[in-house]
Amino acid sequence: MRFGSDGFCCVVDDVLRFPEEWVRYALERRGQFVSDAGGYPGISLATDPAGEHAMREFFGLHLRRYFNVRRLVQMVCRYSMVTLAPEELRPLQWICHQDMPAADPRLSQQACVLYLFRDEDLGGTSFYEATRSFAETAQLFADAGTMSAAQFTGRYGIQASYQCDSNAYFRRMATVHARWNRAVFYSGAVLHSGQIAAPERLTADPATGRLTVNFFFSSRPNLS
Repeated sequence: MRFGSDGFCCVVDDVLRFPEEWVRYALERRGQFVSDAGGYPGISLATDPAGEHAMREFFGLHLRRYFNVRRLVQMVCRYSMVTLAPEELRPLQWICHQDMPAADPRLSQQACVLYLFRDEDLGGTSFYEATRSFAETAQLFADAGTMSAAQFTGRYGIQASYQCDSNAYFRRMATVHARWNRAVFYSGAVLHSGQIAAPERLTADPATGRLTVNFFFSSRPNLS
């Protein structure tokens, strides 16, 4: 799926041969999900190492060429469930974001979200582009990380909510709708956000909630 001037994502349907086994793994460990200490608005669980290996191989065989990847350096993955109500979100969670490598700036980052829920109204993933200058956008992100909710709303006019559409600072370019056993691969540099249009339906139960697996690939680009 292409969007904007040069943005794109790769959508793979029916990606897992036995998706129910991945769900069963989460169900059997539902008490082991923990609140995410980073910016994710919900809870997470470590994945089965065998599943991690399978996705690493799949990325290398089928997706690497789309993202100018010479070599995969590191992969991090986890089960994730969005659970927070809008009023519980911090300002950084009110707006779209990027997934960037934490360590080596020479690496590029790719990401994938795998939907393992059948209620499509729980939301897919949307992609955005900034409508202001680089300096203005950078200042907005910096303020979102340091200001209180009231301060951030007062300065930018953005209210506590999951971003689901364009606003004065970001334009929504595309939305990939959730579908059972669908995986969406994209560059971590592309602004994106979960399309959580019905937050009142979120639960912390992997049997009924927005159960996903999130993968992050740190890669060395091809030599130019």
